[in-house]
Amino acid sequence: MARLFGTDGVRGVANQDLTAELAMALGAAAARRLIRTGATRRRVAVVGRDPRASGEMLEAAVIAGLTSEGVDALRVGVLPTPAVAYLTSAYDADFGVMISASHNPMPDNGIKIFGPGGLKLDDATEDRIEELVQQGPGARPTGAGIGRIVDAEDALDRYLRHVGKAATTRLDGLTVVVDCAHGAASAAAPQAYRAAGAEVVTIHAEPDGLNINDGCGSTHMDALRAAVVAHHADLGLAHDGDADRCLAVDAQGRVVDGDAIMVVLALAMREAGELASDTLVATVMSNLGLHLAMRSAGVEVRTTGVGDRYVLEELRAGEYSLGGEQSGHIVLPAFGTTGDGIVTGLRLMARMAQTRCGLADLAEPMQTLPQVLINVEVADKATVADAPPVRDAVAEVEAELGDTGRILLRPSGTEQVVRVMVEAADEDTARQMAVRVAESVSAQR
Repeated sequence: MARLFGTDGVRGVANQDLTAELAMALGAAAARRLIRTGATRRRVAVVGRDPRASGEMLEAAVIAGLTSEGVDALRVGVLPTPAVAYLTSAYDADFGVMISASHNPMPDNGIKIFGPGGLKLDDATEDRIEELVQQGPGARPTGAGIGRIVDAEDALDRYLRHVGKAATTRLDGLTVVVDCAHGAASAAAPQAYRAAGAEVVTIHAEPDGLNINDGCGSTHMDALRAAVVAHHADLGLAHDGDADRCLAVDAQGRVVDGDAIMVVLALAMREAGELASDTLVATVMSNLGLHLAMRSAGVEVRTTGVGDRYVLEELRAGEYSLGGEQSGHIVLPAFGTTGDGIVTGLRLMARMAQTRCGLADLAEPMQTLPQVLINVEVADKATVADAPPVRDAVAEVEAELGDTGRILLRPSGTEQVVRVMVEAADEDTARQMAVRVAESVSAQR
């Protein structure tokens, strides 16, 4: 049986893979595993969601599971994922639940669970929750022991006051176009940026439950690029459905990805003495250009597996102050326990305001090497990825590339797919080598 939890919670097609029954069972299991024992006060879980239509159904089911175990549900409504993580800590809740499938299309949905303090769960805790789901409910409380539902009317205001601290200088004079992906950022992001002084033009900020991520947001940047140029804006910011990501567009309409954003922020923080141990944490998917830029600046790069949860683990273990992913998950532990797209946007614009430089100039140290990614469908991703002919093909490419590029071969975290990624000095070389290794993978399936 496949593991219930993936790299970022439990996801699937809502009402097909992720059913109301499963959502209720997850809520109940999380309550049994994560409530703090020995406390005399009421036990509380924060529950938030993005605006996709199925979120209403799944929110009701999760809350039914929580309250059936005697846990009060503090309902915060439609808010970004990082807001739910922050509010879990701010309200001193036992844990938090976010119902969202992030950048996935509308039919999908997901359930992310945060532990005490708003921290993401480790594998062992997720495994225990999965065991409790499979076991089913035990003895349940009755009467006054049943949990209650409370609406947190001040949730958005609390979160906005918190993220506002990320703007280290006023943003007056900056014009930004914000693509809210018809998602959880639609209310919060424009308010946060305007409060810091920026002139804000919003696009895709009218969620109707069905249009989230539909041709917009951080996975579809063309509309934002055009809008930045049309409005003569200083930059554009693109969030995903739950606003834990942020990608940018410079004044010329060119995309500035998560790697480039990390370079900009790392150099700013190093200059201010805020980059702990002069170290940046990134995943294996970050471009070699990031490593070269950081090496030139005297910044060490600590590399983790794919997924912001692994970035977070490394940040906590080393007490580092900046990490993230090429996809735009940027984590600043001083401002949150998970990636926060709005914090990222504020910090990026603050750097522009402080230096009076355009985003293109600030991102110039990041020179992206051509990158080719090929996904190969297989029957058993773990066995194929470890097959001797595949290992030999990877070793040959590594030897040919030397210090001029790199190859990464990894099984997908959610599909029976092996991903082959090659970076090289030119795209033709990268593609030829990626195809060669992909063919060796295909031969094993």
